[in-house]
Amino acid sequence: MVQRTTADEKLPRSELAAFLATLSEEFDGESEQINVDVGNKTVSLNPSEEVDFSIDVVERSSMLRGSRETIEIELSWKS
Repeated sequence: MVQRTTADEKLPRSELAAFLATLSEEFDGESEQINVDVGNKTVSLNPSEEVDFSIDVVERSSMLRGSRETIEIELSWKS
């Protein structure tokens, strides 16, 4: 069974930094379970001790549309 929870938001940089700091604290905490806020829902996860990490940065430049930069971060594990 696959269960997916997604949310798309536009945040000021300071709020994004706070969200990422909270996520970092969850992973760094002593509990085996982490809680991740996704939109108006909190999802509880149980990451293993080792986590697969992938980061992808894309930079696009267009004379008509301007520049667009994207960072995608993926974390995955088997429990």
